[in-house]
Amino acid sequence: MKNLVLIGFMGSGKSSLGRLISAETGRFFLDTDALIESHYARAIGEIFASEGEAAFRAAEKNCAAFLAKSVKNAVIATGGGMPIVCDNLSEIGKVVYLKCSFEAIAKRLSQDAEKSKRPLAASLEILRERYDARLKIYEKSAEIVINAEDPIEICLQNLREKIV
Repeated sequence: MKNLVLIGFMGSGKSSLGRLISAETGRFFLDTDALIESHYARAIGEIFASEGEAAFRAAEKNCAAFLAKSVKNAVIATGGGMPIVCDNLSEIGKVVYLKCSFEAIAKRLSQDAEKSKRPLAASLEILRERYDARLKIYEKSAEIVINAEDPIEICLQNLREKIV
């Protein structure tokens, strides 16, 4: 089975939906942020604080190269910025964009118990700028688009129908 690569802004549900669809399809679930943290033996926030965003984006590119060469039969939840720095996502697998409005994302992030894991979510204004800058890239990268504002059960059903 071909990999599924889930893209979308932070808070769009990539990890939640990814875990569900991987269990249903018998694929492994991988989260690129967790892979990077494991590889560097540091949290993303620490990488940002000590080396800066450019170093983290380079790590994302390295992770994408690894995935393209080495991973099959997986559902891969990418970091929200990965499609910005990696133009080879379609080489990794079928790219699925979880589309969500900024308002829905801001609401989800305000309720997120793990805000500390999101170093770029500190300012709503900066978050909005990043969201706006990434939309066209997400849309251009995607083979499948799922409305991620629907309840997760509906997102899962829509994704099931589109990957068959």
